[in-house]
Amino acid sequence: MNDLVPSSSDTTSSQSITALLQRSPPANLAAEQALLGAILTNNKAYEHVSDFLHPSHFSDEINGRIYEAITRRIERGQLADPVTMRAEFEHSGILAGAGGPAYLAQLLNAMVGIVNAGDYGRVIHDCWIRRQLIDIGETVVNNAYGARTELDGTDQIAASEEALFKLATDKGQDGGFVSFERALTHALETAEQAFLRTGDIVGLTSGLRDFDKKTGGLHPSDLLILAGRPAMGKTALATKIAFSAAQAIMREAEDNNTPPKGSVAIFSLEMSAEQLATRILSEQSEVSGERIRRGDIGQKEFDRFVRVSRELQRLPLHIDDTPALSLSAMRTRCRRLARTKGLNLVVIDYLQLMRPAIGTRPESRVLEISMITQGLKAIAKELSVPVIALSQLSRQVESREDKRPMLSDLRESGSIEQDADLVMFVYRDEYYLQQRQPKETTFESPDKYQAALDDWQRKMAAIHNKAELIIEKQRHGPTGTVQLFFDGQYTRFSDLDTFHE
Repeated sequence: MNDLVPSSSDTTSSQSITALLQRSPPANLAAEQALLGAILTNNKAYEHVSDFLHPSHFSDEINGRIYEAITRRIERGQLADPVTMRAEFEHSGILAGAGGPAYLAQLLNAMVGIVNAGDYGRVIHDCWIRRQLIDIGETVVNNAYGARTELDGTDQIAASEEALFKLATDKGQDGGFVSFERALTHALETAEQAFLRTGDIVGLTSGLRDFDKKTGGLHPSDLLILAGRPAMGKTALATKIAFSAAQAIMREAEDNNTPPKGSVAIFSLEMSAEQLATRILSEQSEVSGERIRRGDIGQKEFDRFVRVSRELQRLPLHIDDTPALSLSAMRTRCRRLARTKGLNLVVIDYLQLMRPAIGTRPESRVLEISMITQGLKAIAKELSVPVIALSQLSRQVESREDKRPMLSDLRESGSIEQDADLVMFVYRDEYYLQQRQPKETTFESPDKYQAALDDWQRKMAAIHNKAELIIEKQRHGPTGTVQLFFDGQYTRFSDLDTFHE
């Protein structure tokens, strides 16, 4: 019988929930009326709020419609005061729900001063943001209870982060025109940085001398596509660039005796963080990655391996190996890293393994890739960092005699080529020539076989340990080919010293 009687704790909980449900959403009607009265008294008050305040930000629908009508008239260059607006209000019936024309007098009486118009607008806007947060919170709770059964727990987290990100970026306070004077000043500052730095590099260094000379380094807001066929070394080259950028950030911090003012993020959707770290360790310690995995190393090599690993631990390099990561989750993680550690470079390996933003359902794979590349470009611009995305090439490369890639070889190439600021291909002729080694059984005589073998060996010697980085598109500079050195034993790219060859 006692089980049917609510306990005091149940009653208290029920009362708390009831009180929570009965709370009114954040709003400040007095501020809304004061702002409208200030604008109607002096239209210059509108200039203090026009860049961030929208009619939908008002909690009272009538006040929002009044603000919208005032906005339309002022934007047309016409006077908006109680006299000029009265006819429009009466014709549209906006004031009918607020008591008719008498409401205009109430607005004018509520006005305190046009100097405070900006403060009124910010109060109204802040209340709107908090109402949006309440809506997002309700959606999160409803989804968690199963309102959207197609989303699992991880997708719901990503969707929630996406909603918060959209609110943070679309809150109406960012964007707008930038004066040419300000843009010109920024351009001069960039040119000055290039002039003061050695090596003609204004952007972040890639660690590759000839590439930096051709591009000026890695520039903020740029989307760079690095593509190639399997076994060409895309991941190794991207890792080299990321590692060199992290080293540059660390060196600058050590020179100034300060903590690193940024970091490098690698999203490895194909390889695990451990595999990627092993590659970097192999390259820096000059111990073959294959031997590291087998444990086939001596004491001296192991000591060098440990020493190098301790040095690498200090680098501001972060690896996220979440498979099939969505664009919205990646964007949220980049923003979080930028806020907590600073962010200078983002590397994605590779974009065909990504998923579009949560909640979107592209009709085709081409459209899906288009949404992803547009999202990556948006991340580059919003965070003002270079973004390097690796990409696959179609198999049509293999059917040509000259297997050097072209823009048309990019999978779903239209959107990738369009959105990218720079498209480059990594190509190693040695890989293909190695597969064409002559076989003795295919020749009529030993002499012909030996002649073919000598010719093949001569060609192999000419291209041994050489790679090409083909810059096929560069929005802000020349195209062309950069010669690189490739050490297959350590999967390591570096500059090719042609003078001492």
